[in-house]
Amino acid sequence: MNLSIVIPLLNEEESLRELHDWIVQVMRSNRFSYEILFIDDGSTDGSWKVIASLCSENPCVKGIRFLRNFGKSQALHAGFHMAQGDAVITMDADLQDNPEEIPELYRMVSEGHFDLVSGWKKKRYDSILFKNMPSKLFNWAARRTSGVKLHDFNCGLKAYRKEVIKNIEVSGEMHRYIPVLAKSAGYMNIGEKVVLHQARKYGKTKFGMERFINGFLDLITIWFVSKFGRRPMHLFGALGVMMFMIGFGFSLYLGIDKLFIDPTGRLITDRPQFFIALTAMIIGTQLFLAGFLGEIMIRSRKNEPRYTIEKTLND
Repeated sequence: MNLSIVIPLLNEEESLRELHDWIVQVMRSNRFSYEILFIDDGSTDGSWKVIASLCSENPCVKGIRFLRNFGKSQALHAGFHMAQGDAVITMDADLQDNPEEIPELYRMVSEGHFDLVSGWKKKRYDSILFKNMPSKLFNWAARRTSGVKLHDFNCGLKAYRKEVIKNIEVSGEMHRYIPVLAKSAGYMNIGEKVVLHQARKYGKTKFGMERFINGFLDLITIWFVSKFGRRPMHLFGALGVMMFMIGFGFSLYLGIDKLFIDPTGRLITDRPQFFIALTAMIIGTQLFLAGFLGEIMIRSRKNEPRYTIEKTLND
């Protein structure tokens, strides 16, 4: 099978049949073997009835229905688990992603140039104040933090080699950072393609301003996991030693001062430096232990690097 097209959705009843027909037209004109996976993330309208109808009409259509809304990341994870195509395309169900982009995205990953290709909605038909400007700020922060040079991390239209989506786990709200997860897993060939963005035809957006707050919090999480997830001692241990040495320095100063400089002066416990020293040494010890326990947990689980084996003709 050439392509698996994974489409997470929530309350997109009006657009599903039109999107299906458009995708089928593109698949047939390019003679692709394909499957379309609709993941209904707890819709409360008639979306599932439309999906069930499409499944009965087209054997290439499959549906997954969540009993309640779990989020886009979980929907993509379920779709990735079921996908069987050599390449996997993800796109939104609101008709803002253009299926005509699929053949070129497929070519970019199938010819071996890229592990992942992300769409870039260079010209957007969204609100400038509430979507475009926050999105630009978010993408700038994601580029600076992750080192992945993409203009549009949150574009739903992406293409992957099958191997990539089978070796990453999308959880929480990490769908925005799938390219970062792929890079962390060792898939470094990440490309970008300018794609056509279309104005929403039906319904309304399912995301509010809170997605940007959650996005920045997730960005901090994924930065920490990608940088120190396999070596927590390098962060917590270093901070712990630094804090402990600060506390030890204050303690040494207080001891020398009390013994040799001002033996008859104030009690050590009456001086603010004593509490600074005590607090710094306690915090330093706790940070060091956190790093040590993190190292034990990392080493106790199976965490082998992924690799591929190239065979020669003689083999």
